Amino acid sequence: MVTCEATLLLLLILTLMLMSWGWLAHRARARMQKDLPPGPAPLPLLGNLLQLQSGHLDRVLMELSRRWGPVFTVWLGPRPAVVLSGYAALRDALVLQADAFSGRGSMAVFERFTHGNGAPFDPRQLLDNAVSNVICTVVFGKRYNYGDPEFLRLLDLFSDNFRIMSSRWGETYNMFPSFMDWIPGPHHRIFKNFQELRLFISEQIQWHRQSRQTGEPRDFIDCFLEQMDKEHQDPESHFQDETLVMTTHNLFFGGTETTSTTLRYGLLIMLKYPEVAAKVQEELDATVGRTRAPSLADRARLPYTNAVLHEIQRFISVLPLGLPRALTRDVNLRNHFLHKGTFIIPLLVSAHRDPTQFKDPDHFNPTNFLDDQGEFQNNDAFMPFAPGKRMCLGAGLARSEIFLFLTAILQKFSLLPVGSPADIDLTPQCTGLGNVPPAFQLRLVAR
Repeated sequence: MVTCEATLLLLLILTLMLMSWGWLAHRARARMQKDLPPGPAPLPLLGNLLQLQSGHLDRVLMELSRRWGPVFTVWLGPRPAVVLSGYAALRDALVLQADAFSGRGSMAVFERFTHGNGAPFDPRQLLDNAVSNVICTVVFGKRYNYGDPEFLRLLDLFSDNFRIMSSRWGETYNMFPSFMDWIPGPHHRIFKNFQELRLFISEQIQWHRQSRQTGEPRDFIDCFLEQMDKEHQDPESHFQDETLVMTTHNLFFGGTETTSTTLRYGLLIMLKYPEVAAKVQEELDATVGRTRAPSLADRARLPYTNAVLHEIQRFISVLPLGLPRALTRDVNLRNHFLHKGTFIIPLLVSAHRDPTQFKDPDHFNPTNFLDDQGEFQNNDAFMPFAPGKRMCLGAGLARSEIFLFLTAILQKFSLLPVGSPADIDLTPQCTGLGNVPPAFQLRLVAR
């Protein structure tokens, strides 16, 4: 009897706590809503979760912008986020008021880890290997053999995290981190993977410490360690061990997954549109030939090829929601007063699908980047690396890799799908942090 009474009392206390928390959250939300741009009405605790359809968050946000305008608010669980939709709104905020919109918006999955710091084959692993070895050379001063088990494990960890963070599990964790910490699911694997990656990076840093020669940096880690030595007496220096670990991780994650995903999606698009691939090959043959590999110096003389590569990046929008921002100061944007610290979602895909900026935004069409004379024509609404003060650090490297890898493949090989090009579906496997292409196989035939 005592046990039953104790249980009932506990349930009553929990119920009252939840009701109080819900009431306080409602009061806090009501106060914040007065100062936020309009948007769909949120539910208590859940926010707009039920409206933000799993796997299609970018599409849902673009549909909401048709009703609520280019600057509107959605609630990610208990947290409001101001969405910027369309090229004009993104430009007004991220370019014209770049300083104010340069703050880093927190994402719970990152925050928990950083603490504030011939035969058909799937091309994924080969592309991951090749792209990651580029960043390995920059960061570690060496490349890995494609069969190296340690290297393959590293790539699997990055790929697994990118997929989970782009799934509903990753989205939900970022909305309700405290709650999701107690719920079983694949999102817990993100942090196990992070820990394994952290150990690998720490071992590499330790090896660098033991083998480096002062004044003769071999790579990024050596340069960082050298700067740490210079600032070791400065208590406010950002050059610390933890910063080095996390910066190295971020360079790897950003320099491997997004570029590899873009290349993989690019091959799938070329399988879907063989006439486009054939026209690129024709231009490569006429300009570069087949006796030497294409170089970056050739890019200006390959207008159609350049247009195709830009259209691939526009069409897939590899990071459709961009990475979140936070306001560094109070700001006025399009008749809305936004407070310092406001969480911002720069909906980059909305610029790429903006009909005022591109001729045929919902379909793959290289003429979006060609003028009437067939010459390459850039467009300010093209922003796969995000504009403004938080533009992707590796944008230049990524552009070079995308050009060199895809032109080298198309120069040497004809791409053949397993089935009919008409049956190829370009819909992302999942959409969240990134647009992840569906798995596919292809055949390469030497030209």
